Amino acid sequence: MSLEHLMRTGRWTTAPVSADLVSDTLRVTAAESSDAWRTTSYGFVHDSEHALIAPFAVGSAIEVSFILDFTQQFDQAGLFLRSSDREWMKAGIEISDGLPQLGAVVTHGVSDWSVAPVADWVGRAVTVRASRTGDAITVRARVDDDNFRLVRLAYFAPDASIDGGLFCCAPTRAGLTVTFSDFRQTAADESLH
Repeated sequence: MSLEHLMRTGRWTTAPVSADLVSDTLRVTAAESSDAWRTTSYGFVHDSEHALIAPFAVGSAIEVSFILDFTQQFDQAGLFLRSSDREWMKAGIEISDGLPQLGAVVTHGVSDWSVAPVADWVGRAVTVRASRTGDAITVRARVDDDNFRLVRLAYFAPDASIDGGLFCCAPTRAGLTVTFSDFRQTAADESLH
């Protein structure tokens, strides 16, 4: 599945300000205050992310690629998996404390968050991959053509109906535009390591 196919067959969880497919890239502009979070530490629920998603079956994987050229606090982009408003995951890059952070938020009723700084990824092509096998979602990421590194292993019920795709959010500002350069659906990874 390509970006063009995802645009034709997918659905937005929340429509972005704009989404333009130009020369094999998808440029998505996020609305100010868009975000995905549920309760933990902050006490609020935000369910206004701009995720373009399609069915994500057990035994498959999705990859989302984008250019890391955003710099404002909490700007974020990557991949999004959604079973319901209380069961979802986002993984990718989020700007926090002045640095791009590679991480994931897993939500089973309430959200958690894990991050690691990747300052040397700025200006480069980031690819985030989610692989679904049994009761596990394995998230890996890389920059350019480097090897994938493990980001997260998370539980999702094996019989859960999950949609997956790309996303972006701009919790603190207007004007964030993310350039997505690729979307692929492939077979799931055969092993964790």
